[in-house]
Amino acid sequence: MSSPRILVYAALPAVLIAGTIGVHQYRKHAEIVRQRAQKQEGLVPVTLAGVENHSFRGAIAFTGTLLAVNRAELKAEVSGRVTRVIVQEGDRVGAGAVLSAQDEDDLLLSVQAAEAQLAQAQAQAQQARRDNERAQSLLEKRSVTRQSAQQAETNYNAAMAMVRAADSNLGLAKSRLRKSRITSPFAGEVAQRLIQPGEMLAPGQTAFTVVDNRKLEIQADLPAEAVAAVKQGMKASFRIAGFDQPFEATLTQVSGSVMQDGRTLRVRMEVPNADGRLKSGLFAEGVILGDGEVRRPALPSAILTAVGRDADVFVAENGVARRRRILVGPDQGGWRSVDGLPVGAQVVAQGRDLVADGTRLQLETEKGK
Repeated sequence: MSSPRILVYAALPAVLIAGTIGVHQYRKHAEIVRQRAQKQEGLVPVTLAGVENHSFRGAIAFTGTLLAVNRAELKAEVSGRVTRVIVQEGDRVGAGAVLSAQDEDDLLLSVQAAEAQLAQAQAQAQQARRDNERAQSLLEKRSVTRQSAQQAETNYNAAMAMVRAADSNLGLAKSRLRKSRITSPFAGEVAQRLIQPGEMLAPGQTAFTVVDNRKLEIQADLPAEAVAAVKQGMKASFRIAGFDQPFEATLTQVSGSVMQDGRTLRVRMEVPNADGRLKSGLFAEGVILGDGEVRRPALPSAILTAVGRDADVFVAENGVARRRRILVGPDQGGWRSVDGLPVGAQVVAQGRDLVADGTRLQLETEKGK
């Protein structure tokens, strides 16, 4: 191979690299020039979303708080000093698991003493039974007096009474020990721990709250006029702050009468939560979905920031942002109905946090389009 050809092949990669760098620098320079021109002209780059007709099922809005179907406040049954606390908040516990104990050492000693007294009484009763049986046998043979036989029977009856008394004392000692231990009534999670070792507990004082988050419920108060529209088995969709996707619930109970104020109807919805992502106490906002559908002007939920039913948006009019306050409906499938804007109106989507009323807009094409 000739030397000139070798030199050409050797120089080719360098030329390609230099060309790539040159293209990149040109594009970077062009972007800087474009941004500088936009800044000089007072333009803000944005993307727009159009108001579209979208199908919505008839819906009744509600708000409520997620509550565990199985939840319990565990209170002390007896007074005493806390000697042991076994769990922390957030711990999973099984049904019957011991969570804490009061005066446990003293009560264990009381149980052991009662067991010993019962064993002693049972031994004495066995001896009294044998003495009584022997006395009755000798009485039949006229080897002892009737008075001696009666005394043996009396001693036996007294010994059996002592056994029953000792057994009752043991039962009381075990009951005191059992009541000094706070246990979980079902498998769940410790939501609250309100005691520390060394504290004195009084009867009725709350020590723990245990919840089973695998099945949650929402209790919501609906307008009284919804009484004819709701029924068991209807589906509901709701959102929780911090989660991107909506969740589903099933209407399981409708109150037989409106509340005393005459304006609200209480309903109960069950929420499956096998994976435990949702927690008791979270605030929920959603809708109970009806059967029919209507078409309404709508915008994607992702570009709306609502306070209650109000939302402020920026409408693009002749390249200028104009603030509009609109009414929005609840989320259904990532869309919310809007009142106050016609179909086809163009609303600022990306870049909406950078504009104000009167801002001049530079339309951008979303990536991927």
